[in-house]
Amino acid sequence: MAYEVVLATGNAKKLVELRRMVAENPAAAALDIQVHGLADFPAYPQPAETERTFEGNALIKARTAVARTGLPALADDSGLAVDELNGMPGVRSARWSGPDATDDSNNALLLAQLDDVADERRAAQFVSAVALVLPDGREFVRHGRMAGRLLSELRGDNGFGYDPMFVADATVAAGRQLSNGELSAEEKDAISHRGIAVRAIVEVLVDLVKEAV
Repeated sequence: MAYEVVLATGNAKKLVELRRMVAENPAAAALDIQVHGLADFPAYPQPAETERTFEGNALIKARTAVARTGLPALADDSGLAVDELNGMPGVRSARWSGPDATDDSNNALLLAQLDDVADERRAAQFVSAVALVLPDGREFVRHGRMAGRLLSELRGDNGFGYDPMFVADATVAAGRQLSNGELSAEEKDAISHRGIAVRAIVEVLVDLVKEAV
C-alpha cells in the first residue's frame, strides 16, 4: 500500500524535484511513497509566510497542509543570501521584486542592485529548510546550504529562481564554470541546498514509514 504525503508548494518544478529525489532513494521507492502536490487539492489557500527564518516559514506551510489535507506534509522555504546585501533577499527571495514577482523580475532587480559590485564581492549562498509535519503533531526539519557567487549576467535555461546567475563553489571546484541554470537537474540535485535538505528529510520519512508498516 502506498504511503501518501503532500508537498506544500504551488511550484510545479519543486514537486518534480522532490518526486525525483524520492524515486532515487531505494528505500523510499520500495515503500511506494507517493508525493502529491497542491494541485490535487483545489481551492487550497496559501498561508502567509510571516516568519523571519526559512525554518519558520517551512513549518507554517507544512502545518497548514496537514490541517487542510489530513496527510503528512512536506514544505520547504529556500532563498538566496547575498553577502553584499547583508544576507538579503533571504526569506524575501521569491518576492524580492514585489507582490507580483516572477523569476525574471527578481533576477533583473538583483542584477541591477549588484551592477557596480566587483566579482570578489559577489559571494552568496542558497539556504534551504525542509519541514515534515505529521497529523499526530510530530515535526522534523532539515537544512541545506550551497555557497557560491553571483554572475553579472544570466546563463542557462535550466532550474528556476536565481539559478541562471549563481555559480556554486562545488561546481568551480570540479573545474566547471557553469551556473546552476546550465547544470542538468541531476547535477544540481547532487550539490544544491534543497537537494541536501530534501535527501535528509526523505531519510526521516523512510524511517517513519518503516515504523508504520
